[in-house]
Amino acid sequence: LTKMARLPAAVVAVLLLFNAPSPASSFQVNRFSKATKSFILRSSSLPSNVFYKNSVKNSVKNNFQETSIPRGGSVSSLHSTAGAQNEGTQKQLDTEALGKYALAAGIQMSLFTGAFKLLDVLIASIPAIDASSIPFPAVAFLFYATALKSRVFNPLNNQRPDRAKAVDGEKSAGFQDRVMPSWTPPGVFFPIMWLLIIGPIRAYTSALIFEANGNVFCDATLLSFIFHLTCGDVWNTINNSERRYGASVPGVICVVASVVFAATQYYAVDPFAGKLLGATGLWLVTASALIVDTWRLNPGPDGERDPLYPVVGEAKTEFEWFSSKE
Repeated sequence: LTKMARLPAAVVAVLLLFNAPSPASSFQVNRFSKATKSFILRSSSLPSNVFYKNSVKNSVKNNFQETSIPRGGSVSSLHSTAGAQNEGTQKQLDTEALGKYALAAGIQMSLFTGAFKLLDVLIASIPAIDASSIPFPAVAFLFYATALKSRVFNPLNNQRPDRAKAVDGEKSAGFQDRVMPSWTPPGVFFPIMWLLIIGPIRAYTSALIFEANGNVFCDATLLSFIFHLTCGDVWNTINNSERRYGASVPGVICVVASVVFAATQYYAVDPFAGKLLGATGLWLVTASALIVDTWRLNPGPDGERDPLYPVVGEAKTEFEWFSSKE
């Protein structure tokens, strides 16, 4: 028994010798010493010498791991370092932002539905006006204005890039205010696409659906197009205003999915209109590739790419209608 007691005591002495020079570790050494001595007293009656040695070894290892501290630091610095690492790796989902996106989309869809319904009622209440007699260009112009200014019914700040600055290649919200892919088209290309190609196609195809569906504005098929515009407006908030590079990736995919849905609804009423509206999806797919590449080129402060969801702290989602402006 005397020989067995000397072995762990020697081990304890060696460990105490290595830990003694560090003043910051004095409290930990005392804790280690008391725990080890307590173990020796409890284990003095063990019958097996091999089992005893292994038990002491495991106890020394466990206590040493509990009291180890970083070089040049202390226990408090160890805890603060671990806390900082946890805070850096945890990127919490911004559920408040998601809720506001959904609420804004619901408000926009409700306002458009109400406006279209009111327009149908007003036309029907005027005997001198028949919905079928409304000129086709007038209907197309209404949908053209709807496509360009749909965001007036959205409470979020979903501004587009400044057209004049984009043409001149200057920085604007959503354009050249971040690292852009080398294959990004010139700034003048975007207003041409949206104003002269995408906008007129949307207006023309929607006017075709208006005529084919009995000259009714508040129609489920036309509202599928409004849903597509709503998705685009919410995405503009995420990408341009809030600059959430990660969340903008699934956001723009939703925009593409919504135009595919609208095109299938149009196709069921007028195949030509459905095909023409579906063609605008080719541009949106190109824009999606641009957004994905932009996300790849713009890592966060920690050097990692943003998660593909809104993160708490990276931006604050607010309803512009109710925000105070100084």
